[in-house]
Amino acid sequence: MKVIGFAGWSGSGKTSLIEKVVAVLAGRGLEVSLIKHAHHTFDIDHEGKDSWRHREAGCREVLISSERRWSLIHELRGDAEMSLEALLLQLSPCDLVLVEGFKHAAIPKIEVRRTVVREAPFYLKDPHVVAVATDVKLDTALPQLDINDAQAVADFVVDYAFRMAAVQP
Repeated sequence: MKVIGFAGWSGSGKTSLIEKVVAVLAGRGLEVSLIKHAHHTFDIDHEGKDSWRHREAGCREVLISSERRWSLIHELRGDAEMSLEALLLQLSPCDLVLVEGFKHAAIPKIEVRRTVVREAPFYLKDPHVVAVATDVKLDTALPQLDINDAQAVADFVVDYAFRMAAVQP
């Protein structure tokens, strides 16, 4: 599986950009999966639902299945957070995995940067940033992608993941 990340500060537009890029890539026939890092306690289950009740009762894993989808909820119960490498092993095979967050991971990534973001850019110190999706011209030799052009970002992702990464040592 090819892996490329999207990293940026909160409010930079990562999720919106990824949503549009996924639609473009899927429209081209690619099987795309996503791993998203959440910094906060999150819940995909809701209080009162059967699966929530089983989890609250102490289940380590709850797998929910229907004719349309299935989902596995795994409670860490005090264990360490899984690494990106371990999470990648949990995915079914696909053409491309997009990673949102995991800004310190040693994977190629596109920094998502809008003018409203005031924090320091990652690309100045992170050698794994291979491009910047932005709404302003930046002083960098890295490829700069129009954050509002999902087609162009998708083109870069495909080119990087399937061509450029294959020729790098």
